[in-house]
Amino acid sequence: MNKTQMSYFQENDTIHLVISEDEEIGSIEISPNITAELNSNGELIGIEILNASSFIRSSILESVQAKILNLIMPPLRKQVH
Repeated sequence: MNKTQMSYFQENDTIHLVISEDEEIGSIEISPNITAELNSNGELIGIEILNASSFIRSSILESVQAKILNLIMPPLRKQVH
């Protein structure tokens, strides 16, 4: 498989990213609601995100807030010095 594939399952609000067609042998929860799927060599072959709509909304908001703070804070820091 050459490309990562993403599927969204609305009925349970889950995103599944497939990185490789290898058989899943195990998985590791890397944070609440995010699981890394591994092949027999321990290589990442997929990612599952539960409560995907909340996760994406939170991720986007955090990213936007960080960018806004970076735009606002540098001028304030320069004034303090």
